[in-house]
Amino acid sequence: MLNHLRLSRPHSSNGKKPTQRSRRSGRRGSDTMLPLIIIGMGVAATLIEPKFASIDNLTNLARQMMPLLIMAVGQAFAIISGGLDLSLAAVMSLAGVVGVLTMAEYGAATGIVVMLLTGLVMGGVSGFVIAYFRTSPLVVTLGMLSVAQALALILSGGVPIYTVHPGYAQFVGFNDWLGIPIMVWIGVLFTCLGAFLLRQTVFGRYVYAIGSSASAASKSGVNVRLNTMLVYMVSGVCATVCGIVLTAWTGSAQPVAAPNLTLESLAAVVLGGVALTGGSGGIRQVVYGVVILSMLSNVMNMVGVSAYYQTLVIGIVIILAVILDRLRDRGQEG
Repeated sequence: MLNHLRLSRPHSSNGKKPTQRSRRSGRRGSDTMLPLIIIGMGVAATLIEPKFASIDNLTNLARQMMPLLIMAVGQAFAIISGGLDLSLAAVMSLAGVVGVLTMAEYGAATGIVVMLLTGLVMGGVSGFVIAYFRTSPLVVTLGMLSVAQALALILSGGVPIYTVHPGYAQFVGFNDWLGIPIMVWIGVLFTCLGAFLLRQTVFGRYVYAIGSSASAASKSGVNVRLNTMLVYMVSGVCATVCGIVLTAWTGSAQPVAAPNLTLESLAAVVLGGVALTGGSGGIRQVVYGVVILSMLSNVMNMVGVSAYYQTLVIGIVIILAVILDRLRDRGQEG
């Protein structure tokens, strides 16, 4: 089946999607360059601010990285399938509000389950509309962003909720195991699970096939509609897990929590080497992108760069990431 999918892809000489061989070549380039960039950034940051390499700061950096990493994993699934998800931060906010309200009545375990179900439902609705009505993922997820954000504001009354279950907040947000924060374990575990799904399961192969050519995948017997819906359910669960971690860490459920996180996840995915056109890339590349963005933010915080300028820098990085994606495609087509 997969051989047929590969043969059905358009040739790069026609100005369409690059071949599988050129995609692998581009990924190898990212795998070589990005680790070197990360090492170079680490050395430069240590020279600028020696405290950067301290154990306390590296632990703090790992904590800061986890929400973005978890959300970027979900974004990667959507982009590799040929779409994208702009509703992630809003779904995360809604899950946090619903979960904290549930915890106040029924306990932490029930609240976490409700949070996970919230992500599944919101992602499932987006995926259903995209797959079965053949609508644009950008428009649908932008609409879901508004829906989720509005529901979070309505349920919270437009104000943060600080009555977070103390046991849940302490365990997820601040406890550690083997000297490593629990939230870091959660992020690493979820990232490994995402990599396993993409590389070692039939569903993962279908995600790549749909992103390469949905029509060819359909002709080869892939249930494109069902698997597209599942992709957005995965991204919804990632947003929820991100909400579980972030709510515990901050000790509050914010109806508008980290609104820039969606765009940062998009930047991390593309910066890492995942093609915006879909069908290529992997979780390892996503990790590279997340590490670069997180290190950049951490260094700017340490040297006292204003939050306004940090937003400017992140915006520039997003634009550069898109330009790099196009340059990679042109290089592969050549």
